[in-house]
Amino acid sequence: MAPIQSESQFVTFALGEEIFAVPVEVVREILDHEEVFKIPNGPDYLMGLRDVRGQGVPTIDLRLKLGLPRTVPTPNTRVLVLDIPFEDRSLTLGMVADRVFEVTPFRRDQIEHAPEIGIAWNSDYIAGVVRRAEGFVVIIDLTRLLSSNDTALLSSRRAA
Repeated sequence: MAPIQSESQFVTFALGEEIFAVPVEVVREILDHEEVFKIPNGPDYLMGLRDVRGQGVPTIDLRLKLGLPRTVPTPNTRVLVLDIPFEDRSLTLGMVADRVFEVTPFRRDQIEHAPEIGIAWNSDYIAGVVRRAEGFVVIIDLTRLLSSNDTALLSSRRAA
């Protein structure tokens, strides 16, 4: 039997002053920000489609999805291209971050459960938090962040 991993790698990034992380295995690549092809009548957080190596990838403003103010692009703004596994398929998605920091390991025993109160966003999207000297890192559960309505919409946009 394979041993349970005691450590996992995460990509850390910022939205404003807050630090977030996603598992490194879902990050295909990190790109500079560029304008996207706007999609009419999409939800406000759906910025549009971006060409990634010949594939039209729906790109979201994670700030809006989390209830924060809209992203204002700077020279540090990046797009994380993610391949998010779902039960029956994988969704490729671009996610805008104000700044990407590093790939860093977190030990399983460092990851605490999400607090239920005192945070500005819906804690359903939080897989856990890691306490560091400079504050907390919030680990995002991407499958919970994107509801079934979102995944259906984003999948159909990509197919269009």
